[in-house]
Amino acid sequence: MRVLVSACLLGENCKYSGGNNWNSGVVEWLREKGHEAVPVCPEVLGGLPVPRTPAEIVDGVVTAKDGRNVDQAFRRGAELALEIARREGAELAVLQPRSPSCGARQIYDGTFRGRKIPGQGVFASLLLENGIPVLEPEELP
Repeated sequence: MRVLVSACLLGENCKYSGGNNWNSGVVEWLREKGHEAVPVCPEVLGGLPVPRTPAEIVDGVVTAKDGRNVDQAFRRGAELALEIARREGAELAVLQPRSPSCGARQIYDGTFRGRKIPGQGVFASLLLENGIPVLEPEELP
């Protein structure tokens, strides 16, 4: 099976801080199951630099910590990543938790204080709307 995976989970330095979220459990799960990873970073696809100012969803709009509206870049990147998922025939996505793009169960509350609330990032939401199931690493079987 082809599985869309947040590129940061696979060690790509595309996180807002310039680093990654390498997750050996995700890599091992892909190997053990014989799944093919399709790495994507919607934020980079949307034209955002690495590193970049952190962003959270504030009243439904993705906003950088310095107050800039970065919603258009996040949504453009989500659309481009969805196109990749379709083209590659991805049947499942494993995404980085809490991200304003990829958070599937929780996101930060928009105050930039580290508080989490139930919710989804713009990419996770778009995948679900288009029938592609989304898991976070800790939910892998």
